[in-house]
Amino acid sequence: MLHATYFRGKTMSQFQEKVFAACAKKEALFDESLGRYALRSMLAGAYLTMSTAVGIIGADVIATGIPALSRFVFAFIFAIGLVFVLIFNGELATSNMMFLTSGAYYGKIKWSKVCTILLYCTFFNFVGALILAWFFNQSFSFQHLTDKSFLVTAVSTKLGKTDWMNFTEGITANMFVNIAILGYMLLKEESAKIFIALSAIFMFVFLINEHLIANFASFMLLGFNGVRDAVDNFTLANILRQWIVVFFGNWIGGGIFIGLAYSWLNKTKTPHID
Repeated sequence: MLHATYFRGKTMSQFQEKVFAACAKKEALFDESLGRYALRSMLAGAYLTMSTAVGIIGADVIATGIPALSRFVFAFIFAIGLVFVLIFNGELATSNMMFLTSGAYYGKIKWSKVCTILLYCTFFNFVGALILAWFFNQSFSFQHLTDKSFLVTAVSTKLGKTDWMNFTEGITANMFVNIAILGYMLLKEESAKIFIALSAIFMFVFLINEHLIANFASFMLLGFNGVRDAVDNFTLANILRQWIVVFFGNWIGGGIFIGLAYSWLNKTKTPHID
């Protein structure tokens, strides 16, 4: 359906309207108050850490009776964290990769500003994850993790992947994430919005694909816990290697495979728009 708004003399699609509005909002928030933008970014990292923490304990509990369901339980609970981010307007770096890259393609924001906002948002996503991970590790549940915990297995698996695996899985993970963001953005019915968000996030987590902010959460939850010694490759150099590779994979997946793809598809004279 066409809308009565225009860009360069042409009717804009709903996708273009949402991208332009998001870029304008994010740039305005960033320019007005770095402190407020930092806090919104910290909250996004915190929300994903909250769902990660609950998912870890849920996976460990179900494993005592039905081990095969551990991954299913973790993936489902983790997905709720993104719904928190969407409802409560957190600033998540991996969704900003889509919005800001699309905005730069349309000339609504400068590439230099895109890079600045993304790096700033990523750093404070990490700070939010770091703080919540410390708090959870003061709790009863995290005082009783063992070297058999789902968290130990998950982090060990992630840090054991090659750079190529981390890169390609970073691409696919953020394609899933931004499918969730697009669905939440374009759908009208609230129940449909939540379903598309939960289902898309569940899929990438169940596949153990790599999402940078999710990795901030799981790695920091392990880092503050004594069972980190059970993961031989849990070293600063290996962690930074993994995060850097995943960052670029996520940007390509969200920014190019989803953001630029739909930006180009919607730059058309036909009514086949989103």
